[in-house]
Amino acid sequence: MPKGVKIVTAYDRSDLIRESISTATENLIEELVVVSVLIYGFLLHLRSALIPIITLPLAVLIAFIPMYYLGVGLNIMAIGGIIVAMGDMVDASIVMVDNAHKRLEEWERDGRKGDREQILIDSAKEVGPPIFASLLVIAIAFMPVFVLEAQEGRLFTPLALTKTLAIAMSAILAVTLIPALLSILIRGRIFPEKRHPVTRLLRKAYAPLLSLALRYRWILIVLSLFLMASIVIPLQRMGSEFMPPLYEGTILYMPTTLPGISVTEVGMLLQQMDQKLMSFPEVDRVFGKAGRAETSTDPAPLSMMEVIVELKPKEQWRKDLSYEDLITEMDQALQFPGVTNAWTMPIKARLDMLTTGVRTPVGIKIFGPNLKTIETIGKDIEMIAKDVPGTRSVYAERVSGGYYLDFIINRDEIARYGFTVMDVSKIIESGIGGENITTTIEGRERYPVNLRYQRELRDDLDKLGRLTVSTPTGAQVPLAQLAELRMVSGPAMIRDEDGMLSGYVYVDMADRDVGSYVEELSR
Repeated sequence: MPKGVKIVTAYDRSDLIRESISTATENLIEELVVVSVLIYGFLLHLRSALIPIITLPLAVLIAFIPMYYLGVGLNIMAIGGIIVAMGDMVDASIVMVDNAHKRLEEWERDGRKGDREQILIDSAKEVGPPIFASLLVIAIAFMPVFVLEAQEGRLFTPLALTKTLAIAMSAILAVTLIPALLSILIRGRIFPEKRHPVTRLLRKAYAPLLSLALRYRWILIVLSLFLMASIVIPLQRMGSEFMPPLYEGTILYMPTTLPGISVTEVGMLLQQMDQKLMSFPEVDRVFGKAGRAETSTDPAPLSMMEVIVELKPKEQWRKDLSYEDLITEMDQALQFPGVTNAWTMPIKARLDMLTTGVRTPVGIKIFGPNLKTIETIGKDIEMIAKDVPGTRSVYAERVSGGYYLDFIINRDEIARYGFTVMDVSKIIESGIGGENITTTIEGRERYPVNLRYQRELRDDLDKLGRLTVSTPTGAQVPLAQLAELRMVSGPAMIRDEDGMLSGYVYVDMADRDVGSYVEELSR
């Protein structure tokens, strides 16, 4: 790189991916440790605790085989399915180990009559079929998830598929591997349940409660029904949301202003926004963008800006500061006249825009044949939404806020000088808009050469009108004599959806759930 120039990453998802994998790994390890500790604590037999430690990872690894042939990628939701399945998968080993201990305890109490291996086999045969059936029932219970469509289908199908496959593999191991491990690992002295300190303590605590419950059973039943009915009030007040957002460690700040803003002004505005955002101690770096590249995948107008705010790890934040509090502080600090703020996260925003086209948590689409009417309705909705509790910002698109320079050709005048309409249109197009006259070749690179009037000759209507045009007779005629120059307003951007013109109303909300907010806004 040249001296004084360095490459800085504007947005990096690797930290989020590593943290997600780390969280999944920690959950898997925690479940293995907790299960092993519980088994050892209740059975006081170390080798028995090895059975779930061996079977759980094996069931997960074997489940990867059908996942591979089914083309299921190992994303966050797929890993989440494995984590959810752990609680069900471990039941098989726990029940089999506990039943084997029970039968061996009875075998020792009866004077060790019969073969020890046969006792273990009989204990596995006793609970094996019910365990296998119960695990299959749990696996089948997730089948309705596979009929989900659209966003929810793409989101939850990997989770349901990995959970189903993991439980299915666990069911197979429950009737094959676990019985073999019982005869290998369950050896040595079996601690009798009646002398077990944990069991004795639990029985002492449970016996009085059981006696009390049976003595006052009708009071207990009525109290249970009352407690069950009491959840109706909090259930009605509880909000609803499709899925809580994943904390990505990055903020996507998307301010929107009215159409017609200049490139110079939007650049100055972005600089001020970046400076204010960098003043927060929780911010690591900021990258602002306005306009769009020459691609159809990013059709953002100049009035819609995007600022990526990379945050520091939460350990470096101010004490007792939450993500929502930080967004509130930033929103209060970045209040600019004529600018409407919207706060989201990069991955969430891209998913929302790909699925619905709306980048905010709540959006309203207005369809109709007339752009002016769509804009009027959008402004009315904007005024109504401002008064709904929880609204942080609302912006209705100004679909007719663009400015255009029209040339109305005077046919009588151009006929006097021997011009046709096409001749004058060509002069206007090439002189003001520019025309590629050739291509320069620089090795493997190609660059078009564009010819048009200098900026100082075309940055004002009067100057444009005074530009002279050569007539076929050689005379020089001002452009204003051939055409009328007029500034008119029109649509800055035209949206077309389902064969109809459309306009969007973007609503950014805070401090409440999406379901209740939409319900109140609809009323």
